[in-house]
Amino acid sequence: MIVLGIETSCDETAAAVVVDGRRILSSVVASQIEIHHPYGGVVPELASRKHLEAVVPVVMEAIRKAQMEPGKLDAVAVTQGPGLIGALLVGFNFARAFAFSLGIPYIGVNHLEGHINSVFLEPDPPSFPFVSLLSSGGHTGIYYVTSHTSMELMGQTRDDAAGEAFDKVAKMLGLGYPGGAVISQSARQGDPGRIAFPRPYLDKSGFDFSFSGIKTSVMRYVQTHPETRKEDLPHIAAGFQEAVVDVLVYKIKRAAEYRNCRNLCVVGGVAANERLRARLRKDAGDLKIYLPSPSFCGDNAAMIAAAGYHRLSNDMFSGPRDDVYSRVA
Repeated sequence: MIVLGIETSCDETAAAVVVDGRRILSSVVASQIEIHHPYGGVVPELASRKHLEAVVPVVMEAIRKAQMEPGKLDAVAVTQGPGLIGALLVGFNFARAFAFSLGIPYIGVNHLEGHINSVFLEPDPPSFPFVSLLSSGGHTGIYYVTSHTSMELMGQTRDDAAGEAFDKVAKMLGLGYPGGAVISQSARQGDPGRIAFPRPYLDKSGFDFSFSGIKTSVMRYVQTHPETRKEDLPHIAAGFQEAVVDVLVYKIKRAAEYRNCRNLCVVGGVAANERLRARLRKDAGDLKIYLPSPSFCGDNAAMIAAAGYHRLSNDMFSGPRDDVYSRVA
């Protein structure tokens, strides 16, 4: 079954063609980083306008790269939410109209479900059940996953997502945007033990997160150390990154132990962080770690096509009254 995936939940316009939820024929991503870079974060109105400009060319490019005609598609899968409403509406309405014009079904996909299915685009995917940490700019949560379409939320952030904290700290330090990439790059030259920031584990037996406090600690450090020099920034970045990674690794390992589950996945934009990936491999013990390729950690349409294929296989279609949603209740 050949599925066209479309993703416009935030600041990437993406399209991909995927066969049977596993084999990628094409994957095209049009980034808006340069547009939002001066603001240190995503401006929703600008994101929506850029999606309007990019969605048709990106979809056509994905179909061209797949070396096929639109009439060969069996279905269209599109991100339905959560995300920025204006951005979501662009992709969702285009996908619905495009599918209608071809006489094929369309499937609205939960963006988070897409991220969790991204590990099945790799050559050695996990078997069910597994525990997954999903960490990105907008979401940080732990899920117990029993099938491609069934996942139980075990815990989530109570305030900032981990990726959001990376973006805000990067802006605070004047390092630029996107925060995850620039913090990681700066931290390579820093000593993570030079400046210690708190680890907000909350209830150490539970699975909720809170990253607002780490962000505030960095702000207070900068405010109380006005002599901070450019050469100190890598140490601040490394200390902050280590604090976040410590919490993420502890919580996901604790969740795997709680569920007596050996398979552990980490997905979402923060899963591309090289320090997090290194720590997971180092501290895995008898756990088997599954990570998407860095190119499939961030928002992409291949994961949406994969999730859509499995929904279609379970007769989970979308109808004309379906609409986008900004958050999961």
